[in-house]
Order: sequence, then C-alpha cells, then structure tokens
Amino acid sequence: MPLLGAHVSIAGGIYKAPSLAREIGCQSMQIFTRNASQWHAEPVKTEEIAPFRNALQETGISPVLVHDSYLINLASPDPELRRKSMAAFQAEMERCEALGVFALVTHPGAHRGAGEERGIEVFVQCMNRLLRTQRGRLKILLETTAGQGTSLGYRFEHLSSMIEGIEDEARERVGVCLDTCHVLAAGYDLRTEEGCRRVLEEFDRIIGIERLVAIHLNDSKGKFGSRVDRHNHIGEGELGLTAFRFLLNCPELRDIPMILETPGPEENHRKNLRKLRSLLES
Repeated sequence: MPLLGAHVSIAGGIYKAPSLAREIGCQSMQIFTRNASQWHAEPVKTEEIAPFRNALQETGISPVLVHDSYLINLASPDPELRRKSMAAFQAEMERCEALGVFALVTHPGAHRGAGEERGIEVFVQCMNRLLRTQRGRLKILLETTAGQGTSLGYRFEHLSSMIEGIEDEARERVGVCLDTCHVLAAGYDLRTEEGCRRVLEEFDRIIGIERLVAIHLNDSKGKFGSRVDRHNHIGEGELGLTAFRFLLNCPELRDIPMILETPGPEENHRKNLRKLRSLLES
C-alpha cells in the first residue's frame, strides 16, 4: 500500500510538523526546513533536532521528504548563481542529515539559454561535487518538471543523463520523484489507464523503475503538453481520477511515499487524502 502524505507547514517550529501531518491523515510527509524563497538559512538548532525526531517516533510518520529552496539552480551558466546554489544546497543536505530525514527533493535547474546539453553537464558537475563533500545516507531525488522556460527535467532522458553522470560510488544515493502534474504538462499522457501504463513503461526503459523513489500527487490546471506548472486538487484538473486510481493500486509502486502538494491550507490536504483513499482497491 502506498504511503500517503502531504507537504505540511513548519509554522511554529519544525517539530510540530509530524503531529500536523498525522492530524490530517498522513502516513508520510514532505516539508521545507527553512524559508524556501530566501537564500540564507541558519543551521538547524540543536534544540530543534531531538523534539523533531521524537515527534516522528511518536506519530509514526515515515518516510520524511524535504523539498529544497526554489531559488537553487545547479544548472545555471552564471558562476555566481551556481556558487550560491551549491552553498544553499549543501546547507539543505546538512539540515536534512541533522534531522535524520529520508530524502531531499530538488528541481534539476534551468539552463538559462546555455542549452539543455550544457545545462545537464553543469548540473552533473555540481551534484558530483556536492555528493563528494556531503557524504551520508540522505537520498537526493531529482523531480520531474513541467518544462516551463528553460527548465530541465521535463523529459525522462534528462534525468537519465543526470543520474548516469553521477560518480559510481554516489549514484545509489540519487533517485527520482515523479510529479503527476508536471509530467502531464510536459507531454506524458496519464489521462487513461493505458496511458499510465505506457508512461511507467517508458520511465522504466529510460531511467529504471527502481529509481522511482517518491511521487508527488497533484492534479493539473495546465493542459496536456502545455508545459505550465500549476497544481490543482485531486480530480478537479486535467488529470481527473483515472491516473490517481492507477498509481495508488499499481503493484510496482507499493510502499513508496506519495505526497500531495495541492493548493491551500491543511484542511484541503485532509479532503484530498480522503479522496485518494477512496480510490484504493482492497
């Protein structure tokens, strides 16, 4: 059975997030560990770590994913932005290791006019340096994107090239987070059961299904192939319910976290989780 969860707030203290997640019906969760729209972030305070870990044990919320700052661009052709991005990403990794979370989700970046091939090359160089510097058990998950602007990661081939470029000893630490809204907008048709099967088969052929470590469950306001990244509530967008029913009941996807990033407050997550659970087959 999939481990359903949602991206929850850390308002009032990161240690409160597990209880909030359990309250709205989560088994797993995703959080930011800091303000995602600012570059600067202090290290996790020692007094925050034990309460957070204790709350995870008490609630049973597992696994925990962290999403990195949206400012980070490890594929940038701008050396200064790349330097800031690497420093911020290393800080994210350190925070995750301190908190004992399972995985750090990141968008693969944007090439900003340098071209996709060069952007992928730059991303791989940066990620290899980061993984050499920051060793540990933390998984790095490359998220599929909608392909807005010059964003990388909207084709499975992009992610495959990035993973293949990671040095051998570190490659096992890198996986993929598939976002249903993003892949539909990027041109992968999940609107029918047969379409879902074809997309998973293509993912397996190009990347390998064993690399699929997490899924973001989001309906899409953007149309199929629009390359517009706008999330919608489950069953209220261009995807409908078929894709979610298929993914939730797919034997190959059992026991992986499936995380809501749908709009609005936690009460909306509660409603969306109920809708998802109604699609589970016994």
